[in-house]
Amino acid sequence: MKINKNIIFENIKTIFYALVIAIVIRSLFIQPFYIPSSSMEPTLLVGDRLFVTKYSYGYSKHSFPFSLPIIDGRILRNLPKTGDVIVFKTPTDNRTDYIKRLIGLPGDNVQFINGDIFLNNNQILKSKVSKTDIIYCGKKTIEVNTYKEKLPNGKTHNAVYLKNYTFQNSNVFKVPEKHYFFLGDNRDCSKDSRYLTSVGYVHEDNLVGKAQFIFFSSDFRIASIFSFWKWHKTFRFDRFFKKIN
Repeated sequence: MKINKNIIFENIKTIFYALVIAIVIRSLFIQPFYIPSSSMEPTLLVGDRLFVTKYSYGYSKHSFPFSLPIIDGRILRNLPKTGDVIVFKTPTDNRTDYIKRLIGLPGDNVQFINGDIFLNNNQILKSKVSKTDIIYCGKKTIEVNTYKEKLPNGKTHNAVYLKNYTFQNSNVFKVPEKHYFFLGDNRDCSKDSRYLTSVGYVHEDNLVGKAQFIFFSSDFRIASIFSFWKWHKTFRFDRFFKKIN
């Protein structure tokens, strides 16, 4: 059987073009992410798949696959807003993707006092939504109080705190120039900017993009992917195409 070299070449060329288009879309426009941890519960659950817009805050080398050093600094920069849910590269290795909520902008002071968050000496207002919620922290479940918090710019979101032994007090976190301060909505089960040796302040160049909406969600802790007769329990249909607040 004679192999047509032109057909092989055309197939290779088609695959190459498809890869280039995929890389351009992923780098400049939108990228899917998977949530592997419970640090952003109740906003984001383990098993959520979401879309992140790469153009929201401009572009840096971390906009590209493998953080290729194509760009020096950040171009087409747009400032994020307090309360945005953002994917960023952790400062410790500039490689691992984290997703948290933006609380402190450059120059802000952030402090925990008796379990409450103070931003520039003003308490972030919160009202209790529920005191009977049970959520995940890793593989364990924890009992929490759920609050609706209102940020100074008027944006609201839900956050949860352990009923007992919640994070109480901290020193003042003075956010440096061109850096940001992030917290997980699952306040007592989150590695975030409070922990300076593991995450700390995040440089603007490390911002990857803004989380926009969940397009798919599943919880295979309930049933294996091979147990198709239990899929109706595994898939969280109510979270499909849910906008991220």
